[in-house]
Amino acid sequence: MSFVLGDRAATGKGRWLALGAIVLSALVLGLDTTIVVTALPTLSARLDATTDQLQWISTAYLLALAGFMIPAGVLGDRLGRRRMLMVALVIFGLSSVAASQMTTVSGLIVMRAVMGISGAVVFPVFMAILPTIFAESERPRAIAIGGAGMFLGLPLGPLVAGWLLTHYAWGSIFLVNGPVVLLSVLGVWLFVPESRDSNAPRLDVVGAALAVPGVTSLVYGIIEQPALGWTDPAVLAGLVVGGILLASFSIWELHTRSPLVDLRLFLNPRFSWSTLASIVMSFALMGVLFVLTPFLQTVQGSDAQATGIRLLPLIGGIVLGAVVSDRLMARLGDRVMLALGLLICAAGLVLLSVVEADSGFDLLAIALPVIGVGNAFAMFTALNVILGVLPESQTGAGSALTRTLQQVGSALGVAIMGSLLNTAYRAELAGHLTGLPSRLRNVADGSVAGASLIADHLPAPLGSALLHAAHGAYTVGMTDVLRVSAGVMVAAAVLVGTFLPARIKAAGQRPETPKSTQALKALNPSGLVLEEAS
Repeated sequence: MSFVLGDRAATGKGRWLALGAIVLSALVLGLDTTIVVTALPTLSARLDATTDQLQWISTAYLLALAGFMIPAGVLGDRLGRRRMLMVALVIFGLSSVAASQMTTVSGLIVMRAVMGISGAVVFPVFMAILPTIFAESERPRAIAIGGAGMFLGLPLGPLVAGWLLTHYAWGSIFLVNGPVVLLSVLGVWLFVPESRDSNAPRLDVVGAALAVPGVTSLVYGIIEQPALGWTDPAVLAGLVVGGILLASFSIWELHTRSPLVDLRLFLNPRFSWSTLASIVMSFALMGVLFVLTPFLQTVQGSDAQATGIRLLPLIGGIVLGAVVSDRLMARLGDRVMLALGLLICAAGLVLLSVVEADSGFDLLAIALPVIGVGNAFAMFTALNVILGVLPESQTGAGSALTRTLQQVGSALGVAIMGSLLNTAYRAELAGHLTGLPSRLRNVADGSVAGASLIADHLPAPLGSALLHAAHGAYTVGMTDVLRVSAGVMVAAAVLVGTFLPARIKAAGQRPETPKSTQALKALNPSGLVLEEAS
């Protein structure tokens, strides 16, 4: 076995330029997750799409993203992370441009699925690249910057969508990906060195065949739940089939000689508790964004662009947390930082729960940055711990496993918090629907947007009363969601603070660096990335 230098090693400023290229790829994917949701009303009008078709424009992307992530991470470890990242970015860019030119809903749904598959490669591979170009002392800062790119795209989506849809045609929300992806591909090609597992075993085809439909089916059932209910046959089928396939996947992975991903990583408590913290953060925050955006738009009357502007304090909090997280991590340690991030985020959610339907922006401007700072502390610390304990040959697969679990957590957050919101909303509104025809009652009872639509067509006194009641009912439901989310984060903080070890345990620990590598690193103080070759 020998070690050779990567064909384009990241040296000096090169590694930070490489990080810039990676951040661009993460930003465009995070942005694409929420930009389409904001544009759905416009897509409905321009493409004459039904409600089911609109849902599939979002769902096709999310299902492909979640289902293909684990095999994609494994392929990155085996075929080369830089190579796979460039291929995925090119496909994502081309499919984005193609999506902008679609004239039918079916064509757009297909392109969204292709974008999801390519995105499934980018997410785990860009995280797996970071340990190969940054020393352990610099990795927390690199992860904070790279992770900020990924998470900043989520709240930026409504802002960018609102501006583009105000000034340009609907295809611009996809076409904007093209230039950003082009810059990212150029940066990856010039500055990111190649890295891979040179002793990769054969690809676990059986594991992949179980993982892809298993995750896809489970996430499908969760996504459909808010609209159809937990007892709907489609939801039950998705959950049951997904559960059976993933249970079979777990059994197979634990017994096969060359697993798709080593599930024994969960025997390392640092890996398992950090993964739990990231899942809880994804679960709670996606549920919060799910209820907060309609509150800003429907209850408080903001348009898409104004909603994005109101979310800017959240972005500011994430940036601030990213800037200081690596220094605090060095002083306080991983365990304290994880628990602290969860508790700060919980405090922001409790503060946000005080907001009323007619509240001004002041309280939002205070609560959202607090949530952003807590999110940055917890998520970036968790990512650093996870990458620190993953074996070098499993950085792509392990990152993909963690990201997949976060996707499931996000979907669960939307489903469970959506159910909680609907239950509280209907209970609060029930006494205000008497006297309305049953068909109108069902529309108003279904959503606050439906109630607003009904109120607009009623005589002034009745319409105003219904609108006020619906806004108040939605606010009560949102308050319940925010406080439950805060409670989940506090519980996770207590568990992480109690059980997360301060030191890496043996199970799943990164293997000791061979002496031949140590010798080369002694001759390589500038930080050249080494590529292992047999």
